[in-house]
Amino acid sequence: MPAPTLPAPPAAPSAHRRTVRVTVVLLFAAWLVDYADRLVINLVLPFLGTEFDLDRTQQGLVVSAFFLAYALCQIPGGLLADRFGGRRVTLWALLTWSVFTALTGFAWSFAVLLALRFAFGAAEGIFPPAAMKVLVERTRPEERMSANGTVMSSNALAAVITPLAVAPLVAVFGWRSAFWSTAALGVLALVAVRLWLPAPLPGTETAEDTGGGTARPALRAVLRKGVLWRFALMMFGYNTIVWGLNTWVPSYLSEEHGVSLTSAGALIAVPALGAALATVLGGRLVDRLGGHHRRIIVPGMTVAAGALLLMANAPSLLGFVVFGTVAVFAASLAYMPIFAVPLAGLSPASVGVGSAVVIFGGQVAGMVAPPVMGALADAFSFQVAFGFLVLGALIAAVMACLTPQDAAAFRAAAGEPTTHPSLSTAKDSA
Repeated sequence: MPAPTLPAPPAAPSAHRRTVRVTVVLLFAAWLVDYADRLVINLVLPFLGTEFDLDRTQQGLVVSAFFLAYALCQIPGGLLADRFGGRRVTLWALLTWSVFTALTGFAWSFAVLLALRFAFGAAEGIFPPAAMKVLVERTRPEERMSANGTVMSSNALAAVITPLAVAPLVAVFGWRSAFWSTAALGVLALVAVRLWLPAPLPGTETAEDTGGGTARPALRAVLRKGVLWRFALMMFGYNTIVWGLNTWVPSYLSEEHGVSLTSAGALIAVPALGAALATVLGGRLVDRLGGHHRRIIVPGMTVAAGALLLMANAPSLLGFVVFGTVAVFAASLAYMPIFAVPLAGLSPASVGVGSAVVIFGGQVAGMVAPPVMGALADAFSFQVAFGFLVLGALIAAVMACLTPQDAAAFRAAAGEPTTHPSLSTAKDSA
């Protein structure tokens, strides 16, 4: 009679810490490049408008072309990650988006620009659920949001670094050079992840690691989990604010206040630093609260809504920057809490698709907000366009009140197993 198979021993504390640390550093770098690549377009929109004779609505469509593809590819990206493994799909994404970023620098017309941005969005669209799965496979539940908060603070840091680096580059070499430079960074991130990403923790292996298939829930079953779509709406509200500001603040500073691209980059860095700090803080707070995102998101979005109204109507550039920084900081506290309960409550086999549903909501906001705000700015004013962002804060706050507040409640609402070894924590039984 063969000896019974014993479960794999848990990773030694030092080995586990190294796995978490290296994973966080590599995902931080990959996300930094990911976010920088998509921010470049916002900084060069005035140059594109001049070169291709585009009005604000058309400029908004250039941004939306990315988000349309990005949103459409979230769930396929989650399926690919669940099927082939997060690491492999992350590498595919890094390679393909770097190629299309470089090609954007060769665009010669509005139509070509739209096509390239759509392809770029598709390439980046498979990355978020794959990266989320990579993190879930290499962290314990009780440390996951803190680790993810550190990783996702890269987005805000990219918002600081990108304008400061791109502005002088564009001034000397033209707008096309910005895309070629960020594409090169993508290749470097690809090589780093390929060489140094640690193996998953025991018990979280996927098809990529075991050489065989893994048990995966039917896609339709995951998509029918209405509770996931409520978290997606929460992300929609948050990203309405983020991408509305990211897209139009550079143009507003240039057109309404005569601020140069270099100076605009320095001004944008101020709220971006606040966003970076708030993202990390939000992750730590929600870990301590064991979920309960409503306690963070409702007050945060209330402050954000008030600050956005003051920002939209600020008579001076200083007031615009100060109130904008407060709004971004308060809204960014919500980012990690939106993910906390779904990632703690989803079974390992559905993390890729489940997280993709939540991310999908945010990308729909990125698709909707830029052209809507562009049309409002054309028809009325930038003040009206920025006032529109209050709707995002309202949606996020309402959805925070209509969603489960901890992993156990989420699993009950989603019809997930009440326990799964890789996800259960002491917090769930507290």
